[in-house]
Amino acid sequence: MQQKRETDYFYQLTPDEIIDAVIKLGLEPSGHISQLNSMENRVFDLRLESGKHIVTKFYRPGRWSREQILEEHAFLFELAEDEIPALAPLKFDGQSLFEEQGIYFAIWPRTGGREPEELSEIDLQILGRLLARVHNVGASAKSESCRPAFNSDRFVREPLEVLREKHFLKDNHALEYAELAERIAHHYDVHHEELPLLRIHGDLHKGNILNGSEGWFLLDFDDSLVGPAVQDVWMLFPGDENLNAHARSVFLAAYREFRHFEERWLALAETLRAMRIIHYSGWIARRYDDPSFTSAFPDFASDSYWQEEIGILRDICASMGDSYPIADTGEALSNKDFFFDYED
Repeated sequence: MQQKRETDYFYQLTPDEIIDAVIKLGLEPSGHISQLNSMENRVFDLRLESGKHIVTKFYRPGRWSREQILEEHAFLFELAEDEIPALAPLKFDGQSLFEEQGIYFAIWPRTGGREPEELSEIDLQILGRLLARVHNVGASAKSESCRPAFNSDRFVREPLEVLREKHFLKDNHALEYAELAERIAHHYDVHHEELPLLRIHGDLHKGNILNGSEGWFLLDFDDSLVGPAVQDVWMLFPGDENLNAHARSVFLAAYREFRHFEERWLALAETLRAMRIIHYSGWIARRYDDPSFTSAFPDFASDSYWQEEIGILRDICASMGDSYPIADTGEALSNKDFFFDYED
């Protein structure tokens, strides 16, 4: 019952409730507020009486525990201490996480900038070094993480079970989808053991990178987890392999100035992409009672949606092969086609 109350409050958040929550922290909002694009959380830009802007994020109830959110914040504070430009939340009386009607929320500074469209060689070098530094901090954890681990159960088998339980997979699709999902999960299980695990961003496509007057910033560590470094690399170089090979080479050469990265780790890129696709569908299914999801994904229960997804997974399975190459550059990927949650 309490979970339902929190969920209802989350769905029905009003500008007045957000402003009241901010006032309780001692801030003076001017009343100007606008909702920012976020499917998972409720995120708002507020202007203060001083003229400055802040960004308020209300976390979706039931997604993360208090301890997990605080670990996300702690990771960001560690990055800030190392002068790595990843936006960390603001603290009030030494605290970064707050609660309103059972919903956790945090305040961020607003930063200006644009998502990169084309990356020059200098840009690639900057970002390569930047990600390596993030991973160095991520690998320095002194205690066991309570954030989720990247594994086939979480990213394939659990989403598959959700799709079954909620009856999104119809009889004409269920068997083949399950067989493809299990093949993908098995392929990762067999070949991932040589990959070192560390705290990573977890969702590092270009939409989570900004370039502005103050330089480059990494955004949105909501999906940070313990996983392989290659998960933060493959999404940055989607599309045609021939077009991206040089860019990725420049990026990784700069990355290796600060941290080791083996070329053969990229051989799992397609498997990781497939896992992300399945996980994403499970994510939608879990939230399909949220009105914003039903309006954003009206075709989610249609035959055409699942036919297309099965076709993509079938092609990926065909490309995976049965062995893990000793040295392979893997295949590059695409943005809009490959990232179903990516928006221009």
